[in-house]
Amino acid sequence: MQKLTNRAVQIDRSPMTFAERAYLPAIAKGLGTTLSHIFKKKATVSYPEVKRPFSPVFRGLHVLNRDENGAERCTACGLCALACPAEAITMEAAERKPGEEKLYREEKYAAKYEINMLRCIFCGYCEEACPKDAVYLSETVMPSNYDRAGFIYKKEDLLIPHPHKKDAK
Repeated sequence: MQKLTNRAVQIDRSPMTFAERAYLPAIAKGLGTTLSHIFKKKATVSYPEVKRPFSPVFRGLHVLNRDENGAERCTACGLCALACPAEAITMEAAERKPGEEKLYREEKYAAKYEINMLRCIFCGYCEEACPKDAVYLSETVMPSNYDRAGFIYKKEDLLIPHPHKKDAK
């Protein structure tokens, strides 16, 4: 029969010596491998004390941005919800009332803005689709939670704090 490839290896079928039957060379080779790994640099990181740097393209927790005057940037256009392949974003638009000019930039704003983080795949399409740079994915790791309701982030959870209001803490 003709060989298909030249990768065939001839197997040595000679009888084993006494040392090979006692597995002493194999044990010594295994101990040598173990001893060589003891002196190498560890691959693990001691997490709470040392934090591993993230990739520059890491996409973490969603944030709703404000402009320099503290007004919300989101105009409830719905492009982020349309671009989301997992359909994790839901929003409801409302019209600005008289006297709320400092709160919202445009006549229309997002009265309800929710992101279901259990559905989110952190693709970043919502960030790319937003024409007002209102939504972006920060470098914060999403915290864990024990119930499903804790993973639905509302507008109040996503908005960054107002830059001109002081906390009374």
